[in-house]
Amino acid sequence: MHIALNGWFWDQPHTGSGQYLRHLLNALCALAPQNRYTLITPRHLRTLDALPPEVDVLPVRGHVSGHLGKMLFEQRGYPRALARLRADVAHVPYWAPPLRSPIPVVCSVLDVIPLVIREYRTGLLNRAYTSLVTAAARGAAQIVTISDASRDDIIAQIGVPPERVSVTYLAADRAFHPEGDRQADAAARTRYGLDDVDDFVLYLGSYNAHKNLHLLLAAYTYVAQGVGPDVPLVLAGHVPPHWAEPRFPDLPAYINELGLDNYVRWIGPVDEADKPALYRLASVFAFPSRYEGFGLGPLEAMASGTPVVACNTSSIPEVTGDAAYLVDTTDSKAMGGAILSLLMQPEHARQMSNRGLARSREFSWRKTADGTLAAYERAIADR
Repeated sequence: MHIALNGWFWDQPHTGSGQYLRHLLNALCALAPQNRYTLITPRHLRTLDALPPEVDVLPVRGHVSGHLGKMLFEQRGYPRALARLRADVAHVPYWAPPLRSPIPVVCSVLDVIPLVIREYRTGLLNRAYTSLVTAAARGAAQIVTISDASRDDIIAQIGVPPERVSVTYLAADRAFHPEGDRQADAAARTRYGLDDVDDFVLYLGSYNAHKNLHLLLAAYTYVAQGVGPDVPLVLAGHVPPHWAEPRFPDLPAYINELGLDNYVRWIGPVDEADKPALYRLASVFAFPSRYEGFGLGPLEAMASGTPVVACNTSSIPEVTGDAAYLVDTTDSKAMGGAILSLLMQPEHARQMSNRGLARSREFSWRKTADGTLAAYERAIADR
C-alpha cells in the first residue's frame, strides 16, 4: 500500500496537528514498514527534521505560506501531486481535505471547534474556510478522529454517515514519564525561573477562549487563600499578540481584577524538550478546557506522574477515566477545592499519581497507527 500524506504541519511540532502528524507517521513506519509512505510538502517548508529515513518527500511548487497559500496547497497543490504520484490512498492529517481527489482520501478531523464554539465563527474568511473544509470532509472516503466525543460531534455537525467515522486515540510520547534526569529537570526549573518555589500548579497550553482559563483563575482565588503565594499558578504557552478579542479574552486584566498578580507567573512558550520536566516538577496539572478533541495535556501529565484536575466535558472523561479530579466547566470553587486537596494531602496526591500512570499506559501510538491503517484499507476497499 502506498500512502501519500499532506505534510503542511511537519515543521510545526508545537501545534497539535504537527505533533499528531509526526507521531503518527513514525508509528506507521514502525508498525507497517512494508508500505510506502510519501510526505507531500509545500515548497516553503524547509525543515524536515525527525523525518523517518524510509519516507519519501514530494515538494509542491508554486505555493507560498500564509492562509491563502495554505488553502491553495490543500485544494490545488496537494491533489495535483496525488495525481502525479498515483498512490493508493491519500491522508490529510488535519481538517482540510481537498474537494476533489484522484484517489480515496482519509481525513483526520481532530475536533470541530469552529462549528460548536461561537467565538471561532467570527470573520468572513474564517466562516468561508470552515464552510469549505466542512463540505470537503463530506466527500472523504473515511474520517478518523481521536475520541468518541469528537466522533459524535462530527456526525452531527458535518453530517457524515457513522460508518465512515472511526476513533483512534492519541498517546503520550515516551519522553513523558515520572523518572526524569535530575540535572535536566533542575536545568528546566532554572530556565523558566522556578528556582525559588518548591511547589507550583501548572497550566500548559494555549490561551484561546475554549481553554476556559477564567475558570482556573477564579479557582485560584480559593487556592491562594489556602496556601498563599508560595505555591504559584504557572501559566505556560505562547502568549497571543493581542488580548481582548473573541478568541483571546483579556486574561491579564482578569488576573488584576481578582488580585492574583502575586500568585500567577507567566513563563511563555515551552520548548518541546522541556515539557516532560515541567510536568514532573509541577505538584498539580490544571486543565480547565471546556472543549477538546482529545486533551493530550492531561494524558502527558498523568504519564509524568503528576495528578490532574480537569473538567468533565467533551473528550476529557474518556482520556482520564477515574484517574483525575473532574469538575464542572463553571464550578471554580470545586476546581479550587480539588487543587487544594492535592496540594495539602500528599498521600492522596500519590494515589492520584499512581492512577494516572496506570491510565496513561492504556494508550499507545501503535494502537493509533493500527486504527489508521484499518481506515486506509476501508477507504481503498470502498473505492
